[in-house]
Amino acid sequence: MTTQDRLDSWEHRAEWPLAAVAALFLAAYSVDVLVQPRGMTALLVNLTTSLAWGAFTADYVVRLYLAPDRKQWFFRHLIDLAIVLLPLLRPLRLLRLVVLLGALQKAIGNAIRGKVIIYTVSGAVLLVYVGALAVYDAERGAPGAHITSFGLAVWWAITTITTVGYGDMYPVTTSGRVMAGLMMIGGISLVGSITATIASWIVQTVSDEDEKQDAATAAHIDGLRGEIAELRELLRANATQASPTK
Repeated sequence: MTTQDRLDSWEHRAEWPLAAVAALFLAAYSVDVLVQPRGMTALLVNLTTSLAWGAFTADYVVRLYLAPDRKQWFFRHLIDLAIVLLPLLRPLRLLRLVVLLGALQKAIGNAIRGKVIIYTVSGAVLLVYVGALAVYDAERGAPGAHITSFGLAVWWAITTITTVGYGDMYPVTTSGRVMAGLMMIGGISLVGSITATIASWIVQTVSDEDEKQDAATAAHIDGLRGEIAELRELLRANATQASPTK
């Protein structure tokens, strides 16, 4: 087994466990931001998030170790490194939860358009929810903050990811602004994915209609050829019967 095969095998085996860890991390992060627990509950939440972060770090280290060209792999996965090193960006790791929707692909077949739709919708929901959590966590209690409740944070996240941006609410902290910038980039990517999906659907629909018309035309031509052949044989038979016998 080559080094690349070992890397692929590790990523395949670790995908679902890491998705489960991400789901657990999402639950703990939500409780931490929305409930603001104290005492043993707070200790349990912190322990859960730390263990989840440790699992993500271990996954990064293993993949870097198994990479055939570690230098090239390192520069191609700088975002993964940032997610591991910077606690601010840790919520973005939750986008791995889209793996949990992979089972739904069996219901819609293996069409690439179906995959894009699933990943687009799930990614949008996760990005809005995680972005709202992160911004609310950064903004609440800050002097002059506009985002003072989770409901307002969700509204801000939706307007940001859809690139609407009413301007009535905006983050005032550095952490909130960094998250806003990331969500803007995610929103643009999301709009691009939706546009590409719709364009792909239109092209495939037109292509399917053309194939149906071509098939119908070919069948019609084959039918005409059969009728011509039958008519030719009939004419030959009539000519044979009408010819004088010697």
